[in-house]
Amino acid sequence: MCKTQPISRRDFIIGTSTLLLGNALASHAGESSFQDKEPIIDIHQHTNYAGRPQEQLLAHQRAMGITKTILLPAGTPSFGLSTHKGTTNGLQAKCGVNSVCYDFAKSYPSEFTFGANEVPDLPDATKEIEKYLKLGAPVIGELKFGVDCDSKEMQRIYKLAEHYNVPVLMHWQFQMFNYNFERFPKMLEKYPKVNFIGHAQTWWANIDKNHTDQSILYPKTKVTKGGLTDKLLSDYPNMYGDMSAGSGLLSMTRDEEHARDFIKRHQDKLLYGSDCDDSVGHGEKCQGAQTLIEIRKLAPDKKAERKILYENAKKLFRL
Repeated sequence: MCKTQPISRRDFIIGTSTLLLGNALASHAGESSFQDKEPIIDIHQHTNYAGRPQEQLLAHQRAMGITKTILLPAGTPSFGLSTHKGTTNGLQAKCGVNSVCYDFAKSYPSEFTFGANEVPDLPDATKEIEKYLKLGAPVIGELKFGVDCDSKEMQRIYKLAEHYNVPVLMHWQFQMFNYNFERFPKMLEKYPKVNFIGHAQTWWANIDKNHTDQSILYPKTKVTKGGLTDKLLSDYPNMYGDMSAGSGLLSMTRDEEHARDFIKRHQDKLLYGSDCDDSVGHGEKCQGAQTLIEIRKLAPDKKAERKILYENAKKLFRL
């Protein structure tokens, strides 16, 4: 057994400095690798999602390879009908409000930006939204409230979006959020200069022409093209689709043959989003990562893939 020689103070300082330099170089190399990846815009994420710490959000997005993330805020906590007497505050997921998203995005301006949102039937709803539009928010949403999609409160928000030339992201969920999906074509016609983005269960269930039972939020049957969602994307230039969440992923995995055709036909109207609350950012537990896999698998070519993962969002949000 060798006898260990004592380490001089000079050798200790040199060794420690070498170790720190190596770590710094490794960290810099990691950052360069991240920045050199093909850019991906995630149009749908949240702060404080289901209680997820902010440092985990940052790590999650980097693990997925996202180069720009739009943080969608919740509205001010309130206890009226539009938030189901408070039970759906925080977008029903403990999500952070405007100021939280704004502050986080300002801490990482190259990687994050922020949306603007408010409970639509609060007296100062448009004033609160306008505050963050003036600060640079590129989108209003996500609008996830228990109101009619064509109510006067919602139309005030659509008019504000028209004035500021920003899109509106809608969460469609039968008898829960944005009621009367079937009436929405009238809004697309009334506000032709506003770009609307469809999202969530009722939006994606209605890619199927045979989806007649709206209470089924996650249908798993084969798809017959020509549903209301399909028609809205085909017939209205101001309608787009957000592929995030379990509903967006299921729209592809339930019938991949249909999904290939759907993605090919609507490649200029589809936008990648994650909307997942896990902390890992990869593997089977991360729905956002699984959505990336499906898009890359089903896109007809590399050009269409790049549109959905980056170019469509860059153009729509002027990023």
